[in-house]
Amino acid sequence: MKITDLTVTLFAWDDIPATSYGRHTGKFGGKSQLGLVTVSTDERVEGHAFLGSAMRSAQFDAESLVHYLKPLVVGQDPLDRERLWQQMWARNRATTIRAIGAVDIALWDIGGKMAGLPIAKLLGAYRDRLPAYASSAVLPSPAAYAEEAARFKADGWRAYKIHPPTDPAADIEICRAVRKAVGDDYTVMLDSTWAYQYPEALRVGRVAQDLGFHWYEDPLADDDLYSYVKLKQQLTIPILATEYSPGGFTAYAPWLTERATDYLRGDVAVKGGITPLVKTAHLAEAFHMNVEVHHGGNSLNNVANLHVIMAIRNCEFFEVLLPAGAQKYGLAQDIDVDAQGLVHAINAPGLGANIDMDLIARKKTAVLR
Repeated sequence: MKITDLTVTLFAWDDIPATSYGRHTGKFGGKSQLGLVTVSTDERVEGHAFLGSAMRSAQFDAESLVHYLKPLVVGQDPLDRERLWQQMWARNRATTIRAIGAVDIALWDIGGKMAGLPIAKLLGAYRDRLPAYASSAVLPSPAAYAEEAARFKADGWRAYKIHPPTDPAADIEICRAVRKAVGDDYTVMLDSTWAYQYPEALRVGRVAQDLGFHWYEDPLADDDLYSYVKLKQQLTIPILATEYSPGGFTAYAPWLTERATDYLRGDVAVKGGITPLVKTAHLAEAFHMNVEVHHGGNSLNNVANLHVIMAIRNCEFFEVLLPAGAQKYGLAQDIDVDAQGLVHAINAPGLGANIDMDLIARKKTAVLR
């Protein structure tokens, strides 16, 4: 079996609501593009993945994918995923981690289809359902956060995570308002999106700790290992870092040896595919830690994330980033959260996703070959 071609079909995403998750994203909305990555084989089995998100158009990754990664994989056996991932990773300075991840996901899609198994089963499934949490955008007031958290609790969701405006005083008030709205027993997290200096992070963290928050995510710059060690020594609330720790999979090592985080973090987009995300989960398990999988940036990446989560023991939640209009696009049927606040495994071969090929054909802007 050989790979015969690789293409990226760019398609428009319109009417994205104005959204922000903090100062790292700013405010985005309006229009973007996703890319459908298609890896073709001589046995007429195709693998797919999506590139891009509402805040990052696929064109930024697609050109380097076709230029640098396509020559590496065409003519190769698509089932040699580890070897191909290692060769692609060696080119990470020329292309992007997201591009590497998209090709890797498409190769896993082919592998599952060839085996007649969902990727989770191919990996060795652990479960078939998992609690979801609602992950907020930046909202206009503490009352808006409180209302949203209470609504998701009433709808049966298991947890709610705050993306605050990243002003420490305002963030503290939001944490207090949300806790008051949902009560003491409901699971709440805070994701401060790398916004604080150490004194601010300590001040906000102590409040979140006193309020019984479940975890305190990314309060400091993603490379500030020194301050994370200090912060973790001062707080008992679990710290969740490493989502964007520079360096990819091997960058986890100092975070573990320096005891700078209580969890590992990642997803198929920001870590470079299913292959390194599974390695991350196993690495975390060796240290008796969870890896909490981050939202994948687009609907098909979230499907890939879900397969990994269903194949590992050490992940507690599935993240659903809000609002849906800035996150869900390109699938005829997206991942749903049921009345008990759970998401369920996908049981079709490969990714098993119902890609909306009609939408992609209508919205197509270019095909990169």
